[in-house]
Amino acid sequence: MLLAFLPRMEMLLFGIWTLLTLIPCPGAIEELFEVSVWPNQALVEFGQSLVINCSTTCPNPGPSGIETFLKKIQVGKGLQWKEFLLEDVTENSVLQCFFSCAGIQKDTSLDIIVYQPPEQVILELQPAWVAVDEAFTVKCQVPSVTPLENLTLTLLQDNEELHRKNFVSMTVASQRAEVTISVRAQRENDRCNFSCHAELDLSSQGGGLFHGNSAIKLLRIFEFSQSPQIWISSLLEVGMAETVSCKVSRVFPAKEVIFLMFLGDQELSPFLFWREDTAWANATVRAMETGDQELSCIVSLGPMEQKTRKSVYVYSFPPPILEIEELYPLAGTDINVTCSGHVLTSPSPTLQLQGAPTLSAPGETVWLLLTAREEDDGRNFSCEASLEVQGQRLVKHTVTQLHVLYKPRLEESGCPGNQTWVEGMEQMLTCVPEGNPVPALECTWNGMIIDLEVPQKATQNHTGTYCCTATNKLGSVSKDIDVTVEGLDKGVNSTLFIIIVVLGVGGITLALYLNYRPCKMKRKKLPYRQKKYNKEEEDNQFAVQQAEKCNSHNC
Repeated sequence: MLLAFLPRMEMLLFGIWTLLTLIPCPGAIEELFEVSVWPNQALVEFGQSLVINCSTTCPNPGPSGIETFLKKIQVGKGLQWKEFLLEDVTENSVLQCFFSCAGIQKDTSLDIIVYQPPEQVILELQPAWVAVDEAFTVKCQVPSVTPLENLTLTLLQDNEELHRKNFVSMTVASQRAEVTISVRAQRENDRCNFSCHAELDLSSQGGGLFHGNSAIKLLRIFEFSQSPQIWISSLLEVGMAETVSCKVSRVFPAKEVIFLMFLGDQELSPFLFWREDTAWANATVRAMETGDQELSCIVSLGPMEQKTRKSVYVYSFPPPILEIEELYPLAGTDINVTCSGHVLTSPSPTLQLQGAPTLSAPGETVWLLLTAREEDDGRNFSCEASLEVQGQRLVKHTVTQLHVLYKPRLEESGCPGNQTWVEGMEQMLTCVPEGNPVPALECTWNGMIIDLEVPQKATQNHTGTYCCTATNKLGSVSKDIDVTVEGLDKGVNSTLFIIIVVLGVGGITLALYLNYRPCKMKRKKLPYRQKKYNKEEEDNQFAVQQAEKCNSHNC
């Protein structure tokens, strides 16, 4: 019976041993605990805060916490966890989270990565104005950005990529990124827009994509290799308006050139012009003081400025003074004509009066005494003054017209005493009087006044003697004119003969005139009607006075 009980005891003991082996001891449980931290990836913006949760699977943990040089505050806890706030995170770091369980300590680490988006992107063009074929630099910088190895900078010219740079190989701890390139300026670069684009890619760290852009900078290209030139006479007359021109060639862009022009301290008002690669300015200058003065022209384009000067001499030379003792003398009257220099002319000019025998010495007045004749009516007298200034001879003239008053005349040349008309042809009585004032003409036939301006068909009845009378304020004169009306055949033959003779004489006269043409006296011409009306007005004004004078002398 005892032997039967022993097998059962062995089986019971084996079962108890098996059960004991399945129940772990307290030390084994504690050795199996784990420590974890949240978040498992820490990406924090520069200067911001981060919440860290540190936890364990130990059922009854001992001492625990985190180790970091960052400023930390515990904000919560439980039996198996603790939560901390990290403030003002400004640099990358590695945080340690630890727990102890039954005397055994375990920890886990967390890499904290600090990032700073490219909020400020600065672009510089040096210089802002560049001469053609000169080099300029394009510089882009981001003062604060991290991590640099995730940054790419792109330089753009009018939205086209000019240069790209990444910073993958940057191992130094830096928060400043910069890229600089050098470009040679061409005309087509003028007014191009330059910009810089920054891109921070944090997708590999569980973050996003950050962008930054610089302000757009405008590049100016210019060409200004030649000096400006001033165009004006070296002699200026005081008070007289002259045009001064300042010109510059091979300049770009020509339409943006700025001109400043001065006569001494007096600023002029130029009008600007440009065409292709040339710019110029014209201004009116009026010097009010005599002597040496300086004209200056300042031309500027962008940062460049050039100045040119020209010396001018300002002189005073008013026209000479021509005086006729009496502008409307009666025929036969003695008159004095004087030619003198103006008091403002310096130095004194040399004078010459037309008709006077010789030149005067400088400063001396020239005079001429003459007796007015009928042929002098309408004669122009010229007073010439010459002056040497800075080696140049200057000449000025003053012209005055003489008007001689005389009684009417009916000369054979203008009023033939015998006139032949052709029967059946349109005819007019030919009679042009002479005299000053211009005489009024009246012709009668058989006691009737005829119209001298309306032609009439000639008949045998028109044969006879006509009486023409010319009258002005100084008197009158009459003349008989015999008119003969011939038959058509005889008249035509005689008329053809007269025409042939006149044409022959006219041709010979013209040939002689063209070959032996004398120098004509210079005179100031007025339009016919203006001259006629002025003459009649002047004649009527003085005619009465001269008539009275003539009567008092028993002319």
